[in-house]
Amino acid sequence: QVQLVESGGGLVQAGGSLRLSCAASGRAFSSYSIAWFRQAPGKEREFVAGVTWSGRYTDYAESVKGRFTISRDNAKNTVYLEMSSLKPEDTAVYYCAASVRIKARLTAEEYDSWGQGTKVTVSS
Repeated sequence: QVQLVESGGGLVQAGGSLRLSCAASGRAFSSYSIAWFRQAPGKEREFVAGVTWSGRYTDYAESVKGRFTISRDNAKNTVYLEMSSLKPEDTAVYYCAASVRIKARLTAEEYDSWGQGTKVTVSS
């Protein structure tokens, strides 16, 4: 019961930075845990980062720890993914997802709503 729209993707050189945004509309945005997933060509969708509704807990895939930061601004109904030290292997379509469950990391099947995705391309 929440609609999500991602933005901020684009083309960036390796070592560069991007900030993705996930804007939400609908009822009780702050009641949802939010996560970022990504899907590279020919690969399965994978968890990247997640945050609980309160912002108290976050979780990250090992491949992005220390480089990506997830945060949320409930007053703006927006979740961010700050990405730095980008690598070519970060190239993917990035999706945000929402769940009523209070966990920072869930399986893809446990998320209730998904955005359309925003494409990130990291060149070498």
